[in-house]
Amino acid sequence: MGSVATGRTITGWAARDASGILSPYTFTLRKTGPEDVVIKVLFCGVCHTDLHQTKNDLGGSKYPMVPGHEVVGEVVEVGAEVTRFRLGDTVGAGVIVGCCRECAPCKAGVEQYCNKKVWSYNDVYADGKPTQGGFASAMVVDQQFLVRIPSALAPEQAAPLLCAGVTVYSPLKHFGLTAGGLRAGILGLGGVGHMGVKFAKAMGHHVTVISSSHRKRAEAVDHLGADAYLVSSDEDAMAAAADSLDYIVDTVPAFHPLERFLPLLKLDGKLILLGVINQPLQFLTPMVMLGRKCITGSFIGSMQETQEMLEFCVERGVTSTIEVVKMEYVNEAFRRLERNDVRYRFVVDVAGSNLDA
Repeated sequence: MGSVATGRTITGWAARDASGILSPYTFTLRKTGPEDVVIKVLFCGVCHTDLHQTKNDLGGSKYPMVPGHEVVGEVVEVGAEVTRFRLGDTVGAGVIVGCCRECAPCKAGVEQYCNKKVWSYNDVYADGKPTQGGFASAMVVDQQFLVRIPSALAPEQAAPLLCAGVTVYSPLKHFGLTAGGLRAGILGLGGVGHMGVKFAKAMGHHVTVISSSHRKRAEAVDHLGADAYLVSSDEDAMAAAADSLDYIVDTVPAFHPLERFLPLLKLDGKLILLGVINQPLQFLTPMVMLGRKCITGSFIGSMQETQEMLEFCVERGVTSTIEVVKMEYVNEAFRRLERNDVRYRFVVDVAGSNLDA
């Protein structure tokens, strides 16, 4: 790699167009500033949002694009004013790598809601340099947007926690849903959904997985420890479960009417939207009004919540269920992700893929 002053020429895997197909791409990292940290990428999780972005499903995709926002790496260099990290530390970077630091969300410590946030890829820094993600051998990240990976967490296990994990943890904490004894519904059993089951169980909740078929029943109950499994097309079972849940974490990243699920909520129950969807959802207002129910959403979590979530995982023994692959497999991983053929998160062994060789 080159020097700090001139930037570093590295290799990543990038999409060149809306086909979403990734291939090797050589580019130069931005120059590092006094509060920047250079990390050697060790592992990077594969999120459904990566699929959306590389295929331009949400519009606004810019190419070439190196995706990846569940990044675990080793600190290999620090700027002169970096105080939080040292050489050799294992750190994590997530969905955003910058914010304005001046708006109300930034001052409140919820920088993920800053209107001027900088995404970890498919965006630009203040100097106009494009951001590129963790499907690359190295990244430069401002120290404010890194967390320390606890030594008790394996780095490959930690990667999905930086998006899927904190995406579930943050709303449970914010909406006061961390006390034991609550009854939870987890809608969808993918990368985020499986973390929803694990966090809800770790908080002492009774967990019902809601899915469109019986296919994942054994996984949900026998492997993840869910207490119940509900097939949304089973009218009798859905009717029997009415008014039984304190909250539903909706992780489905595709269009689905909400009318089927709102009756499951108790009085004052909350349906929390976490899936990124490019079509309007729908519901009948009496279904919300007559139970004083709430449809709300949440976006990842703050850096403080991310660090807190990692410590919670160590304390409660929460891990992600992953399949580790090399970078050469990433296009097949994307194809499998499209057809929901993964338990439950792909993680790319970036360092083991020898990208700069």
